[in-house]
Amino acid sequence: MNIIFNLFMSFLDIKFWTGPMLGATAQGLIWGIMVLGVYITYKVLDVADLTVDGSFATGGCIFAVLVVSGFDPTISLLIAAIVGGVAGFVTGILHTKFKIPAILSGILTQLGLYSINLRILGNAANMSIGKIDTNIKFVSTFFSITQQQAGLVVGLIVSVICIILLYILFGTEIGASIRATGNNSQMIRALGVDTDKTKLMGIVLSNMLIGLSGALLVQMNKYADVGMGKGAIVYGLASIVIGEVIFRKIKNFAVMLTSSVVGCIIFFAIRAIVIKLGMDANDMQLLSSIIVAIALSTPIIKEEIEKKRSYRENTKNFVKK
Repeated sequence: MNIIFNLFMSFLDIKFWTGPMLGATAQGLIWGIMVLGVYITYKVLDVADLTVDGSFATGGCIFAVLVVSGFDPTISLLIAAIVGGVAGFVTGILHTKFKIPAILSGILTQLGLYSINLRILGNAANMSIGKIDTNIKFVSTFFSITQQQAGLVVGLIVSVICIILLYILFGTEIGASIRATGNNSQMIRALGVDTDKTKLMGIVLSNMLIGLSGALLVQMNKYADVGMGKGAIVYGLASIVIGEVIFRKIKNFAVMLTSSVVGCIIFFAIRAIVIKLGMDANDMQLLSSIIVAIALSTPIIKEEIEKKRSYRENTKNFVKK
């Protein structure tokens, strides 16, 4: 009863909505860009790419080093995205040219990136950019709003731009080839399409978005860390499944992309609520795993329930006849 009462009081607490929940929404939008990248490999290409945890941190580390060195933050964002794409290119080459299974290729790249990220940060585990001007800091100063509010604005703008660009891209011949490769690689190969190239393009595009997301998170948190991508693939999968459950009846591609970002916002909102209820922050990885397990198993459980219900109805109709 105490949990229910605390949950009810949380929803009545204005400070909760303007503090932790606002921050969770901003985080969800920024991480949602990473989820779009995971969506491309997991749902469009049907490839299990575990490069995510490494390329996310790489994008953040590259951005931090560049802005500290005096580079323009917007240019630094683009470079971070490109470097994330390079990480994806390595995974793609290992998978397509050397025929290493996708999941193992991603693990190999992810492991290598940890050492590379340390080198990028000058063998330091983290780097602060608190006093450096960034896009989020500019928005915060220009509109006289808080860091969290500015992060929400920038995250929303970048997320919308990414969804629009992806929708346009996947409506082109190249985009259609990438989607067809994920649906039926043998058929599209028989039509003369080089599936190795389409897989490579999809993995590179995915990790560009992931690197961009990592760079934006560094702006939001004001520091980069070599372990900042830990658990990113878990967040991505959970967000995709949550989004699919909510928008399961709508098959429009733009809505499917949007549902991934919405799912990420809900995921971080759940985390914020649980922390508000008194859960130890050290248990967040356990909570994340539980959320993912529930999100992944829910569609299967619902499908089994519907099958049994359909079977019982058919049996009853047969008996009546």
